Amino acid sequence: MIEENEKRPIVGVGVTVFAALCLLALLAAIALPSFIHPRGTSHQNSCINNLRQIDAGKEQAALAQGWGAEVDCDIPANAALVNCYITGNTKPVCPARHCRRCAGPWWRRRKQAPYTYGKVGVNPRCSYSGATTHKLKDS
Repeated sequence: MIEENEKRPIVGVGVTVFAALCLLALLAAIALPSFIHPRGTSHQNSCINNLRQIDAGKEQAALAQGWGAEVDCDIPANAALVNCYITGNTKPVCPARHCRRCAGPWWRRRKQAPYTYGKVGVNPRCSYSGATTHKLKDS
């Protein structure tokens, strides 16, 4: 017989805690992708909106300056003129470029804006390469 002063080892509590942790890990594995996907989609939509603004700014600058289709808007002086027609007079930056989860480790992130303006009449491009595509569709 077991005396009153002697304690029994409690095995059931350890198994219960382990089962609860496994259940929480399973729930987290199911729920996390649903939180991460909307972030990528919103970054993609914001980037495409920035590309639309750049394209509209290029067209407006071309009309105001009398540029033809051969003018390259990536030249800093031309890019500055294009930026005058973008809200806030700034060069837009892809939101995914500064997101820690989307852009990868700090050594792969670029500090400058990843947009290539291109020539007049050609869609601007985003250099982000991730799970979602950041491209302006041809209309």
